[in-house]
Amino acid sequence: MNVIVCVKQIPDPAAPGALDPSTNTLKRDGKLILDESDSYGVEMALQLVDKAGGGEVSLVSMAPNGEVSGLRTALAMGAAKGILISDPALQGSDALTTAKLLAAAITRAGGADLIIAATESSDGYTGTVPEMMAEVLGLPSVTFAKALTIADGKLDAQRQTEDGYDDVTCTLPAVVSVTAGVVEPRYPSFKGIMAAKSKPVDTVTAADLGVTSVGWAGAGQTITNVGQAEARAAGTIVEDDGEGFAKIVAYLENLKVI
Repeated sequence: MNVIVCVKQIPDPAAPGALDPSTNTLKRDGKLILDESDSYGVEMALQLVDKAGGGEVSLVSMAPNGEVSGLRTALAMGAAKGILISDPALQGSDALTTAKLLAAAITRAGGADLIIAATESSDGYTGTVPEMMAEVLGLPSVTFAKALTIADGKLDAQRQTEDGYDDVTCTLPAVVSVTAGVVEPRYPSFKGIMAAKSKPVDTVTAADLGVTSVGWAGAGQTITNVGQAEARAAGTIVEDDGEGFAKIVAYLENLKVI
């Protein structure tokens, strides 16, 4: 069984973020780390391949400056190889362009029995890329999976909902987005870290993938300004002098809450 996991490399959330003043976007010119939300997908893929008794886990990522630090972490966990989409022309690409590029890279790699992604990235939160990618690839899409089982060429998933979960079944190949906590990601061992240094990572550009109209031009938008969020205003203090409840009711009525 062959599984491809889409992983994102992001600026370290523990470090202060900074904006590029020329584009009003998050600076990504330093070392990037594996998005924690994607570590669950990598672990799930490794477990599924182990259970299948054969196959491999491959990675697809998109990052500037040829950055592979986050990819190496996923390779150290046990993935076999990776594809990095890196091209200066991609700066400013929106979610749809990203989905098209990832789908093209997956097609270029020969596809897989299963494609796994996180539900959303920790630095973007659009939550739309996996579904767009499935549409571009023409594959079934299962979202918010909290448990996965594969047997007889079919995928059975528990899809998380507000009230519990739905049982979903689809044929393979398919695209699945998994929730955080679906499994417990392993820590890369020293042996895995050393082995990851020699695992192949193929770097490709948008032109290599045949995807045109990328970056700001493809997105058709610009970020004109970024401002500080308004500070939280002080709340209203109601002192209970025996009529405190009436004051609270009047306050809520004024807000049209009751």
